[in-house]
Amino acid sequence: MVSLKDIARLVNGLSLVAKEGVSRAQLKTLIKASILSASDVAGLTKGELRSLDTQTPQVDTSDYAHRNTGSVVHFTDESTADIPPRESEAQANPDADASVQMVAPSTSNGSVGADFQDVPSTSNAATVDGVVSTWKQRKPRERRVPSTPFSRAIGFAGLGAGLAWGTLQESAKRIMFGTPNSKNDQHALSPFLSESNAERLALALCRMRGAALKLGQMLSIQDESLVPAPILAALDIVRQGADRMPRNQLNQVLDAELGSNWSNKLMSFDYEPMAAASIGQVHRAVTKDGLEVAVKIQYPGVADSIESDIENVKLLLTYTNLMPEKLYIDNAMKVAKEELSRECDYELEAKNQKRFRSLLTNVKGFYVPFVVDDLSSKRVLTTELVHGVPIDKVALLDKETRDYVGKKLLELTLMELFIFRFMQTDPNWSNFLYDETGKSINLIDFGAARDYPKHFVDDYLRMVLACANSDRETVIEMSRRLGFLTGKESEIMLEAHIQAGFVVGLPFAKRGGYDFGSTNITQSISNLGATMLRHRLTPPPEEAYSLHRKLSGAFLACIKLRAVVPCRELLLDVYENYHFGEDSGEILSTSSI
Repeated sequence: MVSLKDIARLVNGLSLVAKEGVSRAQLKTLIKASILSASDVAGLTKGELRSLDTQTPQVDTSDYAHRNTGSVVHFTDESTADIPPRESEAQANPDADASVQMVAPSTSNGSVGADFQDVPSTSNAATVDGVVSTWKQRKPRERRVPSTPFSRAIGFAGLGAGLAWGTLQESAKRIMFGTPNSKNDQHALSPFLSESNAERLALALCRMRGAALKLGQMLSIQDESLVPAPILAALDIVRQGADRMPRNQLNQVLDAELGSNWSNKLMSFDYEPMAAASIGQVHRAVTKDGLEVAVKIQYPGVADSIESDIENVKLLLTYTNLMPEKLYIDNAMKVAKEELSRECDYELEAKNQKRFRSLLTNVKGFYVPFVVDDLSSKRVLTTELVHGVPIDKVALLDKETRDYVGKKLLELTLMELFIFRFMQTDPNWSNFLYDETGKSINLIDFGAARDYPKHFVDDYLRMVLACANSDRETVIEMSRRLGFLTGKESEIMLEAHIQAGFVVGLPFAKRGGYDFGSTNITQSISNLGATMLRHRLTPPPEEAYSLHRKLSGAFLACIKLRAVVPCRELLLDVYENYHFGEDSGEILSTSSI
């Protein structure tokens, strides 16, 4: 049963989360949002929000020289960008104040299943205590993005209230039926970590989007040693994609960023997004010269709300004891703020993409699409549209192709870190599209690209080789120089750290192909990670957060492909041509390879 202390802690956290929004609120709006949110939490209202709209959007054909074909709008030379919304939009988005939609609709039994459906697929199954159970797959919806500090604060407050209500429901259930048996002690003992609360969390993140959803996606790649199983399973839902912006809100962003005449540069624009992610959504379009392009459009208010979003997430995590103490949440949040700020700057991403295009121009097996500058801005990025098979679909192809793609992915990872010292750190499988015709991998999405200092890369290469060679003393020395160890660790921590390094170095230990299909690296690292989490004395260096995300993504991709990769040969080729020492300050080009 939940204790009064825990309830008080959650209420205190909720009050802190709502504080910023309340201080900015207009009383009328606050009362309206509070009443609707409270009724949702209590289960008094169910299902989707609706309103009666007797007005039908009017289209003046003399003002709009375009024709609609489904979601695709075709433009003529005289067209403007002031495109009317679809008729269904009024029903899907009845209230301009998106904050009232932040609390998940409750049903009488306390679940929030209105936005989820059962999927009998192993790709959406959660493994808890060794049992594979069917999880939920979220049905994407079209909702306005909460773009003001107040609407986003209300969203977090609604989430906190929903979690508190769910905790009380679960506590009452346990009083009546007893505590469930589970090997996952945290799940068994904490009524907060219920399936309904996990769904509430995932649903709220998908509705909020922005930094909140991005943090959820980052956490979703962790394992049960860091994140409890029910929350981990729910966070997996957020990787399926966010809600979509309604058409009128999307037009407002395009008008503000590209000018009201943006459609004059296009032959057509598809309002159905190809993808909807944490920071923005991507649309297909065709320019006047017939070029197919991908237009990435940032959600309004996302860039300005990074600081407050992360602070609100931190408060929720702190007051619900969701994250273990040795995760060093303050350090993780600081790094997340910096990374998200870079990702929200599409002008910086355009520069990153151009830089990668230059670096990889003469490298066989890779292609980076070009940027369309006159359709790009700080919040809109337009690039050449490229096609290909995502990594998880390459896993269905023949062995020769899987081995080739696995080798190229690992080659690219080593090249980025040790040759360019400039890495695209987002391991999302959809960022790597394999073109079977040209046997080339099309690379997209460079918002998470960053540089690494020469001294860090020097020592990291020494440590990787030491891990591959099972050289304990060098692993310890380099780990201390890099900041992974303080020198005062216990024998338990030191041994776990060394063994984890050896496990990661295993693919590079021997010449010949390493079979990622028969490896148990992830399980071994998970077991050792749980020990290190309990005993470590210092957070990892700042560079490690993004770097290890990318390295683990490369390993997981090779495991997914069941690829056989000559890892040691790739590493030694880099090591034997590497120049240790002071950084010359020059940006490397393809001639350095």
